[in-house]
Amino acid sequence: MRILVSACLLGIPCRYDGTSKCCPGMEALLQWHTCIPVCPEQMGGLSTPRPPAERRGEGVFTADGTDVTAAYRRGAAAVLKLARLYGCEAAVLKERSPSCGRGAIHDGTFSGGLIAGDGVTSALLLAGGIPVYGESRIGELLR
Repeated sequence: MRILVSACLLGIPCRYDGTSKCCPGMEALLQWHTCIPVCPEQMGGLSTPRPPAERRGEGVFTADGTDVTAAYRRGAAAVLKLARLYGCEAAVLKERSPSCGRGAIHDGTFSGGLIAGDGVTSALLLAGGIPVYGESRIGELLR
């Protein structure tokens, strides 16, 4: 199966703070499936490092109030295009992210709180019929 994967989970230092979030389950996933790394924020034109951002309603904002929604939407559209070009059947994306989060995302207050919801890219992929898994659910793709 071809699967989109958040590049930060594969050890690429593309997160907002210039780091990665290596995920131990990725090695097993790579043995079973073809993984295509993506970073929606970079694909939307944002730099690394960049100010942290969180979703508020339909928008995405940095802590100082800068609206970065357009960049997040551009990145999401680019990821969906790649998914279709490569025939991806699923995505494993970084949990809680304003772009990649699935099921729970930061609450927009920059306090560490969480709310039910999806990141911009996850929502677009789901609307496009592509199942999205957070990194804690990798095991479901190894069965």
